[in-house]
Amino acid sequence: MILDASEKKTPVYPPVNLSEALISLGNLRHNARQIKAQIGQSRRLMAIVKANAYGHNAGKVAPALVQEGVSDFGVANINEAIHLRKALQAAQAREDSQILAFASPLECQMPFYLQHEIDLTVTNFETAKLAEAVSKNHGKNLTVHLKIDTGMGRLGIQPREGFALARYVEASPYLNLKGIYTHFSDSGEDLAFTRNQLEIYKKLVSEFEHEAKRTVLKHAANSGAIISDNDTYLDMVRPGILLYGYTPAKSLTTALDLRRVMQFQAHVLFTKWVEKGATVSYGRRWIATRRTRVATVSVGYADGYHRALSNKAKVCINGNLYEQIGSVTMDQIMVSLGEDSSVQVGDPVVLFGWDGLGANDLAEQIGTIGYELLCAVSPRVKRVFID
Repeated sequence: MILDASEKKTPVYPPVNLSEALISLGNLRHNARQIKAQIGQSRRLMAIVKANAYGHNAGKVAPALVQEGVSDFGVANINEAIHLRKALQAAQAREDSQILAFASPLECQMPFYLQHEIDLTVTNFETAKLAEAVSKNHGKNLTVHLKIDTGMGRLGIQPREGFALARYVEASPYLNLKGIYTHFSDSGEDLAFTRNQLEIYKKLVSEFEHEAKRTVLKHAANSGAIISDNDTYLDMVRPGILLYGYTPAKSLTTALDLRRVMQFQAHVLFTKWVEKGATVSYGRRWIATRRTRVATVSVGYADGYHRALSNKAKVCINGNLYEQIGSVTMDQIMVSLGEDSSVQVGDPVVLFGWDGLGANDLAEQIGTIGYELLCAVSPRVKRVFID
């Protein structure tokens, strides 16, 4: 069969996504400008884009931040670093972009740091010695940052050994010591403990720089520290959640004019009236107390809408809030519309975002943090980039 040239071909996918995450790159750039104004022109900003930019798509987020003069990026591991490097190259972003992988690397991964020009985190003497051997074998020095564990208890060398490790790396002909950093465990809540971490870190680095007769890149401030203590800024700050429009917890406030970057939304698939006494969803955990209109919405826990939100959350439809009812299922949720008959099949349903509730609002309902809800939005949910 020969098709007439004027005939329109059927698209591969339907034009409407049942669930989608709208990503406002304009809001992202705005947040970066807000943070840069807060820290001052003399300091660098390392954008944290690990976990696929907290679910926002690092391949799109990083080039947008480059437009705001950001040239430093932090990721969780070498796999994320390679993906980011390729994304920056594909976007023809600035060639001097620097990427630091935070995880303590395995020996088999180290050659990839050299190949893709990724900065490596050294957390102990064993890592330093393995990195030396790899650099020597490849005839090219690895660039490294030392991680000092001042109280997080996750990765990094203890302060009592940190000076010796810094001295060892500095003396190595096969390693380039670029920076020394630490990570705050409670910067948004416990200022006294954060200050103690900072003083331990600063004392160690000061002693090293005095002996080495040079400075290193110093960085410690995460999002909580950026909004609570400007003494933590040092040479570079490392904002994560702030870039995406949230403070680390709902209880934390900031003078920064933050704009939410992601809007997670779905659509009304079906509506019906149920009578008093009717039950909804698995386990019959919701019972109608009166005649009620119920909407079925195209999102479930497979999309990253947490099952713990069952019978606890609210959603926004056409500017109005409605209760989610019954157990969250794999692919759908149900919403009580009360006696509202204005909601129609196809209407967008905002789960969290700039319209309606934020991720921190939902997180508070189930005893978690906004970070988790942002990162949980699954690959099945199409990212749609705007601005």
